[in-house]
Amino acid sequence: MIISKEQLKTRHHFTDYLYWNVLLALPVFTAGLAIYRQSILWLLVYAAFAGVTVALVLRFFCTRCPHYDREDRSLKCVFFWGLPKFFTPRPGKLSSADMVLAFGPAVLLFLFPLFWLVSEPGLLVIYTLSLIAFAWTMKRYECGRCIYHECPVNSVPESLRNEG
Repeated sequence: MIISKEQLKTRHHFTDYLYWNVLLALPVFTAGLAIYRQSILWLLVYAAFAGVTVALVLRFFCTRCPHYDREDRSLKCVFFWGLPKFFTPRPGKLSSADMVLAFGPAVLLFLFPLFWLVSEPGLLVIYTLSLIAFAWTMKRYECGRCIYHECPVNSVPESLRNEG
């Protein structure tokens, strides 16, 4: 997909937030259902781990994003809308520690429910396919137009990144 500078996503809309969160809800609820069927306690652990993961992603990834550094007092991005900015913006490139602390727990969060999902093959298929659809759609429709050029998965052409 070839884009122009005008097509970069400089602002998100509430409908963007709704779209991406509904799309992400399918694997999250599928995982929650698989865990719930076997243990409410582990579902609570999963929910707590999800909360910690969100806080880590906000602190070590989102604070570097140009959308976080806006003048607004609350976030307006594809995953967080109306959430107060708890952390000081830190524009610039992600350090290795930032990547480990943001992406490590996020990967573990998606691996966590596999223990329960393997005993529910139908839910495992839904979980896997919905994660693939989410990642593929995100890469195709957001990462190629994102203004966060320091992000490791940003796929905006180098020529547009260098224009300013």
